[in-house]
Amino acid sequence: MKLLRIGNSGKEKPAVLDNDGKFRDLSSIIKDLDSVNLNFKTLSKLQGLDISSLPEISKNERIGPCISKPGKFIAIGLNYSDHAAETGLKVPTEPIIFMKATSSICGPYDNIEIVSGSKKLDWEVELGVIIGKNAKHISQEESHSHILGYCLVNDLSEREWQIEKMGQWVKGKSHDTFGPIGPYLVTKDEIKDVNNLNMSLDLNGKRMQTGNTRTMVFNVDVIVSYVSKFMSLQPGDIITTGTPPGVGMGMKPQKFLKAGDEIKLSIDNLGEQKSKLVTI
Repeated sequence: MKLLRIGNSGKEKPAVLDNDGKFRDLSSIIKDLDSVNLNFKTLSKLQGLDISSLPEISKNERIGPCISKPGKFIAIGLNYSDHAAETGLKVPTEPIIFMKATSSICGPYDNIEIVSGSKKLDWEVELGVIIGKNAKHISQEESHSHILGYCLVNDLSEREWQIEKMGQWVKGKSHDTFGPIGPYLVTKDEIKDVNNLNMSLDLNGKRMQTGNTRTMVFNVDVIVSYVSKFMSLQPGDIITTGTPPGVGMGMKPQKFLKAGDEIKLSIDNLGEQKSKLVTI
């Protein structure tokens, strides 16, 4: 299933994409796509519905983030060896874990904010993993059974805040709108091989990033198991799994986002995002 949330910010309602490409309203079945409903019991209930009988929602309405108020927004750094090389950093021997504030989350077509004075805002197309079952100290073999689905993520990063100012990466990763997710939460049964998904990002119509999840240093099952050894995972948690090469900080000369820029990114079968940069 391709699940999504539609409506004005803070007033989104759950929906599903039907076989004819129409949005169908799920609000009579579940209240939201949140930690209460992002589990396998609810998913089984939704999969048993006659989707075509549900009310249609206009495609003119805003598409919001595909998950409401996740408990955690976890990220993995330097998880593509060629991306590590372009940043001048060593390929990690264990997954690098950091956090993004959940308040950074926005919709896939919402504007991205550039704070006045920000000089080094960068882009990162990434695969997001959505947890559907409590996980604590699980093995790699158990990881798949705890994954509900996947989504597209842009891990926007202000490099000056992230690297040049003291502290941890979270500071450069967490401003409002630095975490567009969606448009869809795609259930794992619709993804044939999560370790072979093409991904790309365009800036103002020019290709910046091209990659495939098969070149991850640590694959999805390794990541979920590894993270669960340091913190418990709950339904609705997001783990975004790293970016392929082609980010602005790795270019010579370096290139960063500015007001008026337009970004388009996509991953196979997860949809695409389109965002415009605006100064606040």
